[in-house]
Amino acid sequence: MAHATVLDGDFDYIIVGAGTAGCVLANRLSEDPKCRVLLLEAGGSDNYHWVHIPVGYLYCIGNPRTDWMMKTAEEPGLNGRSLVYPRGKVLGGCTSVNGMIYMRGQAADYDIWRQMGNTGWGWDDVLPYFLKSEDHHQGNSDMHRGGGEWKVTKQRVEWEILGAVQEGAKEFGIQPRPDFNDGNNEGSGFFEVNQKAGVRWNTAKAFLRPAQKRPNLRVLTHAETETLVLEGTRVTGVRFRHKGQLKVATAQAEVLLAAGSINSPKIMELSGIGRPDVLSKHGIETKHAKSGVGENLQDHLQIRTVYKVKNAKTLNTMANSLIGKAKIGLQYAMMQTGPMSMAPSQFGMFTKSDPALETPDLEYHVQPLSTDRLGDPLHPFPAITMSVCNLRPESVGASHIQTADVETQPDIKLNYLSTERDKAVAVNSVKQARQVMTAKALAQYEPEEILPGPSVHSEEDLLKSVGDIATTIFHPVGTCKMGSDEHAVVDTQLRVHGLQGLRVVDASIMPKIVSGNTASPVIMIAEKAADMIRAAAKS
Repeated sequence: MAHATVLDGDFDYIIVGAGTAGCVLANRLSEDPKCRVLLLEAGGSDNYHWVHIPVGYLYCIGNPRTDWMMKTAEEPGLNGRSLVYPRGKVLGGCTSVNGMIYMRGQAADYDIWRQMGNTGWGWDDVLPYFLKSEDHHQGNSDMHRGGGEWKVTKQRVEWEILGAVQEGAKEFGIQPRPDFNDGNNEGSGFFEVNQKAGVRWNTAKAFLRPAQKRPNLRVLTHAETETLVLEGTRVTGVRFRHKGQLKVATAQAEVLLAAGSINSPKIMELSGIGRPDVLSKHGIETKHAKSGVGENLQDHLQIRTVYKVKNAKTLNTMANSLIGKAKIGLQYAMMQTGPMSMAPSQFGMFTKSDPALETPDLEYHVQPLSTDRLGDPLHPFPAITMSVCNLRPESVGASHIQTADVETQPDIKLNYLSTERDKAVAVNSVKQARQVMTAKALAQYEPEEILPGPSVHSEEDLLKSVGDIATTIFHPVGTCKMGSDEHAVVDTQLRVHGLQGLRVVDASIMPKIVSGNTASPVIMIAEKAADMIRAAAKS
């Protein structure tokens, strides 16, 4: 192995990844002035205007400055298509490029984690950690808190057509819900977002900026971790490349992997931790056999149905003229309101694909805009997108290294729509979206189906069409799952089974995907982990 320069300075903790979880960990651990923390981020600064303007996600995804530019393997369930798989490449990680939706998931999600043997991770256990960092626009209540670091606000733009969809949904039993985050998200409502006065609020602003003033926290950007340093069964440090030099840093207490569901297992495998057959295939010596590393990959697959409408204002018509664009730009420049302040989705619905279910398994993201594909130009006619995803997919994939080269992205296989139930839910969700669009409240807008298209009727044709139009909603989890079975990677304290000095703290530890967006649950995981890490240091 190439000679590495020893990084100057002593550290108690090394955090790998300054993303959603890493920024939280850096803040909480450095609160103790005696605790020395090193935070390594492979990407760069979030000092880029499109990170902070909410609509800028359109210019951050697919941009090598802000996105790791990953792709999935060709997916049989998606008719052989490979999907772009955005991952944040700046401070704040995916909270710098995501949809900004504040969502905790359902109480049942966490109670299931506990029932799987993960003591201390039920809803009653995790709710205090959601509250700990929250700064809710309504202040303190039983389910919310004001004054924390993680800002939760209302959106600063309204669309009449979305109000009509809400009215229409009532005709089919989907009732308005005042709060999606009280443990039961069934119903409809307008998403709350992680913004401050119309500007994106990422974990770099919320947690890292205040902590960077502390002398006991050191942050290095463009520092790509290559491998963990193992001495027997103890992880003692990290080898990383910084400014063209290979360096090594030592952690007196622990190394905390917070690189996300794709890169955390990648770093473990490059370090010789994982499935021996995967490692030997790439000439890597197995230092710690752990069969679950990179397995159990779960994600939410989103089906984008599109409806052309009449007599309605949508972003399509506003943004397809120079005058419209000028008005939008001026509105944001003057007041930080209007379309440039909006999250990708404004209105949501949680409902069931089967009335026999105890809790909703479908999430709708309804948007006053439409394109052929994400990233393509908006359609020249007014339209809305009625996206729907299966919140609890049975399909499970894996993410494993393809070579021993740190520069090569992993082989990301989601296996979307690989179970009969997932196929049935996908078909039923399209039928349900169609039903909502027949509501009397929407009649004045004369909705006309564009995608999948009115000619697609049979279940076979619907499933094929879903394979053509469905895309990821960017929620990979589970690749270093928490548990006590033979395939679990971490225990309930997020310590890697069989190793000392190494924890994983990010979405990869979720044994089952949550029923909603994943950013705020990851913040909760980091908050809880920080308490456990500090408690362990005192014992």
